[in-house]
Amino acid sequence: MIVLGIETSCDETAAAVVNGRTILSNLVYSQVAEHGPYGGVVPEIAARSHVHHLDTLIKDAMQEANVGFNQIDGVAATAGPGLIGGLMVGLTMGKAIALVHNLPFVAANHLQAHALSARLTHGTRFPYLLLLASGGHCQFLVVNGVSNYRRLGTTLDDAPGEAFDKVARMLGLGYPGGPAIEEQAQWGDPKRYQLPRPLKGRKGCDFSFSGLKTAVANIVAKHGEDKDLLSDLCASFQEAIADVFVDRLDNARALINQPQSTPIDSLVLAGGVGANKCIRSRLSKRAAQLNLNFIVPPANLCTDNAAMVAWVGYESISLGLVDGMQAPARARWPLDPEPHVHLERIDNG
Repeated sequence: MIVLGIETSCDETAAAVVNGRTILSNLVYSQVAEHGPYGGVVPEIAARSHVHHLDTLIKDAMQEANVGFNQIDGVAATAGPGLIGGLMVGLTMGKAIALVHNLPFVAANHLQAHALSARLTHGTRFPYLLLLASGGHCQFLVVNGVSNYRRLGTTLDDAPGEAFDKVARMLGLGYPGGPAIEEQAQWGDPKRYQLPRPLKGRKGCDFSFSGLKTAVANIVAKHGEDKDLLSDLCASFQEAIADVFVDRLDNARALINQPQSTPIDSLVLAGGVGANKCIRSRLSKRAAQLNLNFIVPPANLCTDNAAMVAWVGYESISLGLVDGMQAPARARWPLDPEPHVHLERIDNG
């Protein structure tokens, strides 16, 4: 089954074509240069950029995949959560293509796309434990099926990717903050600054990163333009987030290790923060100690992309689940308790 995927939920315009677990094309137009001067994503600029680039990107993705619309078996486009203007651009385009070519259409949940990406890249079997960490989200979930999720914990304030961006802005490192901080951190001493680990040692799987961000701001305010602190502070900040993730993982493992629970033997790390090598290394080591297989999609499939959206389309259509043309764009769309409400069923033959 060949599926076209479209992703426009934030500041990447993306189109991809997958044939089962084979990625035929996966193109991303990054808007970093357009948002960089503002230190973050400007929704109006993002939406206009999607309008300008999406049709060409879809054409290029189809050409790279060497397929025509007569060979496509379905279309999936991100419908939420995200910036509503950008979502409407991709969703409308996806619906139009599906309608013109009489193809099944899937209005994909962006979080669901991240959650299922390990099935595209590694064929991971249900159920598995998922740590979804990105610019807008941070959650531990049990993934029981394509549309079956149980949330164990979530962030109470900032998401880790948002904290990376804001700390990078404080330090004058520009946008996006995650790669810039990781680059600086490799030269630094992660033990120089004793930053807080919010909620570490507490019960549950919730997260909090606001206090960590404030602690960094206080150090920056105290030391002013002291460039000597830059690498050490980046390393200390990154290490603090890794410590929190490991602590919360221990609690999540305890929750899913109940006698009445279905055995879970895999931990999947997904979302843009999953591209951070320090965080991946720390979680990999702890997962091994907890007898969990540690699975992370390649870095280019951790950050926003359309291949993971096309895969949601593939999984959904395979189950006979599609959406109608009335499927709305949603700025907020949690994965639980009802992550994906399909509006109609098809006979998949």
